[in-house]
Amino acid sequence: MSEKPARKARGVVELRVLRTEWRTPHMVRLVLGGVGVAAFQANDFTDQYVKLLFAPEGVTYPEPFDLEAIQADRPRTEWPVKRTYTVRQFQPHLGELTIDVVCHGDRGVAGPWAARAVPGDVVRLLGPGGAYAPRPEADWHVMIGDESALPAIAASLERVPMDVPVQVLLQVSDPDEEQKLESPGDVSVTWLFRDRAATADPRDEWMRAVRAMSFPDGNGQFFVHGEAETVMKRIRPYLLNECGVPRDRLSISGYWRHGDTDEAFRAWKSRENALAMN
Repeated sequence: MSEKPARKARGVVELRVLRTEWRTPHMVRLVLGGVGVAAFQANDFTDQYVKLLFAPEGVTYPEPFDLEAIQADRPRTEWPVKRTYTVRQFQPHLGELTIDVVCHGDRGVAGPWAARAVPGDVVRLLGPGGAYAPRPEADWHVMIGDESALPAIAASLERVPMDVPVQVLLQVSDPDEEQKLESPGDVSVTWLFRDRAATADPRDEWMRAVRAMSFPDGNGQFFVHGEAETVMKRIRPYLLNECGVPRDRLSISGYWRHGDTDEAFRAWKSRENALAMN
């Protein structure tokens, strides 16, 4: 039972903000649509993701928007900045694509934009890509993550077959960031709160909670995504080496890295991937 290969991103799709909704104090939901939604070609993955495109400060582009021309004719500093987000829901019959964005004040690019977004705002995106979905033949599931993985976990839970057991472990900043999760499966959710962690480094508490989990017999499937150092340096070797989880039953990836900008994280991830291949 190997994971499906990741599907590559397609061309640029231009959408407009239809409405926004604050799901928690730090997560805003963007419902996107418009005539461009007909060009969006969804895949079957529950972690399908898109790359939102943002012009660097002070840079404008002529219409119609042409990414290939921009990258061919302009210096790299004027290329659009890309930020990756999971598609929380795509409803083609309604012409709506939903994305949940974590916002931390004025930090970052996508978060501040999403926090200020109003109906009619234009957003361009590439995608989707993706690689994971709950397998209907799995006896049980384990899903582990933080805020960055919450949209993918919520979408995945909705695809778990009826009454199949699911253990969910989520670390968020505080209880106000909890969200109601729905699933046909038999779901048990444990929430951890960084602001109330008993350890100096909240990532230690997250790892301790992972070690406290017990996994039943049978063919389970794991989805583990979130802060890169925790996920890749701590949880991954624990599951593979100490728990003996087969690699083909483990979908695991870092979505961000503590203390890094998105660009610095991408550079770190490229270095780590290169080291892993050597």
